[in-house]
Amino acid sequence: MMTIISSSRYRLNREYIRAIAAAYLKAGSYDDRYSLNIIFVGKNKMSSIAQKYKHENEALPVLSFPYHEGVGNEYLLGEVFICYPQAVLLAAERNKKVDFILKFLLEHGIKNIIK
Repeated sequence: MMTIISSSRYRLNREYIRAIAAAYLKAGSYDDRYSLNIIFVGKNKMSSIAQKYKHENEALPVLSFPYHEGVGNEYLLGEVFICYPQAVLLAAERNKKVDFILKFLLEHGIKNIIK
């Protein structure tokens, strides 16, 4: 199960995000028993999280936190935090669509969780 948490001000295609995450997990042999939280935040929140857990004073584009804990029949792999404003900036810098950058960041975050 994919849980996507986001502010309504971020223009996300939730089905696209869910499909990317599900396909990446499936390719890594993770089935529907495994869940993942995908959280989109702003620059201030990401700066706060990066300062607290990475001791870095900047808004990173993506951070992931592996949990690998199970309750009953379900298993929470972890959480991927994506800074939406940073994704928009990266897309502009690289002359790519925001969806392309979101896919890249999401796959990077998931890879760090399941490695």
